[in-house]
Amino acid sequence: MNNKEFIAEVSAETGYTNKSTQDLVDCMVKIMSSKLEDGDSIAVPNFGTFEVKKKMERIMVSPMTQKRMLVPPKLVVSFKPASSVKDKFK
Repeated sequence: MNNKEFIAEVSAETGYTNKSTQDLVDCMVKIMSSKLEDGDSIAVPNFGTFEVKKKMERIMVSPMTQKRMLVPPKLVVSFKPASSVKDKFK
């Protein structure tokens, strides 16, 4: 499902126009991004939780040259689905 299909389905479900639905989704994504940048976690009821985790630095080996390289630490967004969502996929 791409963005256009998602917006069309949400707008059909809610009864709003495609334009106002697009604005709503854009606003929601902007707010979620801002909160994740601040280090907050976001819990969406009956869906799951988004949170930022820190990956530690590690050593990797290049398969081509067999050289060892240090990968610096970084922040990544993780998602933990709610138990109701997990049950639907079993």
